[in-house]
Amino acid sequence: MQLTGAEIVVECLKEQGVDTVFGYPGGTILNVYDALYKHSDEIRHILTSHEQGAAHAADGYARATGRVGVCLATSGPGATNLVTGIATAYMDSVPMVAITCNVNLPLLGKDSFQEVDIAGVTMPITKHGYIVKDVSILADTLRRAFSIARDGRPGPVLVDITKDVTANTCEYERKEPESAKKTGKYTREDIERASELIRASEKPYIYVGGGAVISGASREVRELSERIDAPVCDTLMGKGVMDGHSEYYTGMIGMHGTKASNFGVNSCDLLIALGARFSDRVVGNASRFASGAKVLHIDIDAAEINKNIRSDASVVGDLKEILQILNKELPKMEHPEWISHIKELKEKYPLNYDPEGLSCPYVMEEIDRITGGSAIITTDVGQHQMWAAQYYKYSSPRTFLSSGGLGTMGYGLGACIGAKTGMPDKVCINIAGDGCFRMNMNELATASRYQIPIIQVVINNHVLGMVRQWQTLFYEKRYSQTVLSDSVDFCMVAKGLGCEAIRVTKKEEVADALKTAVSLKKPVVIECIIPEDDKVFPMVPAGAPISEAFDATDLKNND
Repeated sequence: MQLTGAEIVVECLKEQGVDTVFGYPGGTILNVYDALYKHSDEIRHILTSHEQGAAHAADGYARATGRVGVCLATSGPGATNLVTGIATAYMDSVPMVAITCNVNLPLLGKDSFQEVDIAGVTMPITKHGYIVKDVSILADTLRRAFSIARDGRPGPVLVDITKDVTANTCEYERKEPESAKKTGKYTREDIERASELIRASEKPYIYVGGGAVISGASREVRELSERIDAPVCDTLMGKGVMDGHSEYYTGMIGMHGTKASNFGVNSCDLLIALGARFSDRVVGNASRFASGAKVLHIDIDAAEINKNIRSDASVVGDLKEILQILNKELPKMEHPEWISHIKELKEKYPLNYDPEGLSCPYVMEEIDRITGGSAIITTDVGQHQMWAAQYYKYSSPRTFLSSGGLGTMGYGLGACIGAKTGMPDKVCINIAGDGCFRMNMNELATASRYQIPIIQVVINNHVLGMVRQWQTLFYEKRYSQTVLSDSVDFCMVAKGLGCEAIRVTKKEEVADALKTAVSLKKPVVIECIIPEDDKVFPMVPAGAPISEAFDATDLKNND
């Protein structure tokens, strides 16, 4: 049948099973929005307050559901406003398709009104980018975009379409979407070498990254841990793969990881890296990271092997598939002395915080208790992000959504809206510092417009907490531009944007505030006032080995 390019865009979205898109209209994308209007009963469009919010919402939707997230924007500033959200998705391997429209083909390259080469701008931060100048290739281009976004190691794909293509017509024929492809280059010898290293190890340690979430390998990772009697640590992106209540789980590794994980990895004889990329925030000083251990690296992306840390063996392919093979072949193993040592580390170095007064760790523990650990937690970036990772016990994957690789302040609220849209039966709570919340708090208007019942917790210490922590520890307390003590009233802002608001200043008020927020079934902001100098511990100084993690007690003893 003959359809316009705009109608083809909508039909292709329907082909791919897309039920929700996030975006903001403008001149060049009007034809697409007109087509969406006619299909509003099949595809829900969420009008965000800013295009960056649309990108983050598509990202949160994708992370929470495992499906491809979709965002839309017009040309020029509309398209460039997506860039931070696209880069966020790229760094964390999130499947997303960003559809933009550009000026008419004859106007390209002439500095026309609102013309930007968005495909060129986003080339370094997408898996692939297209500019469609011919309506006859539009459908196949969109289909390829979805395939590329979800196949192998996922990531964002940009499709830019000239406005005249959205108006032109051509023959369209529906096609069933292809199933996601798992790229694997491993051999039987790779599997045997991995098995050999595990069998020979007396002190194995499993290090889990975001790839384990993406591959859906949570059950296989837990089985491997029990089979080979090995402790497990995770990265920020790997939260929930291992049950946070498991006796084998030792917490997060890295700059703000637990001492048990950091010290344990430093003393293991085999580090099994599963879907992880050895980020600088994890390894610290690379030359001294797990220096006494052999490294077995399993990842779907061959480019990650030996990129940051040299491995003694590697298996390139889908993690879930590879672990299923290994779990069948490996014998049941026991390492009682090693497990006893790790248990001692956990008992000697538990996470702790000052029990007096209101603090973010206390708030996170109360959220965990009241939601039964079943909520989806999104975060912005900073101290609150680390506390959310440390003190909430994630028991299943896709329940902790955070900007790990790019560290995007302002990410969390849009992501929370996207997550709640994709997973309406889950309680979705965004944790933000006051500095982050300022950046995209306009998205509260989006939540109230659609009555999306997200809970926004603002941890307000009236400073840029993580930067201030560094200024305290390493810059002799020169607090350059990190103090936010002004007359901004977040509760009044929230009410002005159509949300309920609760201010909490005491520990005793936290539980009731959370219970009220959950029961209201509407967007609620809970502002928690905490001291300006609360710090995230443990901590590893930049460039130091993770074996040099320190906490408040160490600082006091050194003083």
